Amino acid sequence: MAQQQNKLKLYSHWISSCSCRIRIVLNLKGLEYQYIPVNLRKGEHLSPDFQKLNPIGYVPVLVDCDDVISDSFAIFMYLEEKYPQIPLLPSDLHKKALNIQVANIVCSSIQPLQNRAVLNCIEEKVGPDEKIPWAKFHIEKGFGALEKLLKDHAGRYVTGDEVSMADAFLAPQIDAGIKRFNVDMARFPILTRLNEAYSVLPEFQKAMPENQPDAPTA
Repeated sequence: MAQQQNKLKLYSHWISSCSCRIRIVLNLKGLEYQYIPVNLRKGEHLSPDFQKLNPIGYVPVLVDCDDVISDSFAIFMYLEEKYPQIPLLPSDLHKKALNIQVANIVCSSIQPLQNRAVLNCIEEKVGPDEKIPWAKFHIEKGFGALEKLLKDHAGRYVTGDEVSMADAFLAPQIDAGIKRFNVDMARFPILTRLNEAYSVLPEFQKAMPENQPDAPTA
């Protein structure tokens, strides 16, 4: 367990895959944190108080004493450098680059195209029946790219037999694809196998949406 003088604070929303990435990272690094829920459905992310923490109004936001960091990629890099006792980026240059590439595909080419703001815009501008097909198209496009990318590299986890950054970014996206958007994972055998590996890791399962304190009880 990493030593902390002050408990970290994580502003999070239960179903946010971006927040889930960081919950996984915090768990893997053994870092205790205070969970502060931000209700996106009630618009709490648009409040002046929250936008003082993150002007664009997205979760997650990490507060570490006087440091306030938003954006899951930036938060990951901060945690990796400040708490290096359990590293999640491999020292091998090729594996490190592959980790960053996978994480970027998830957080730049998949998740932003199926997030709440985009789907609300699709519903308003195009129609409510187009939301799920839109999301599935972009998720499946990204999953297809990841299958090709990892074909010659994946081991037990994304880049070998040790959990790394890419796994923390990928696991919540697979979970969202299956549970929220009904993606047929039969087309993606590598990602399916990785998802099965994540299902037995307590650090991952503790971070999943349904296990958060602000998740709906029904």
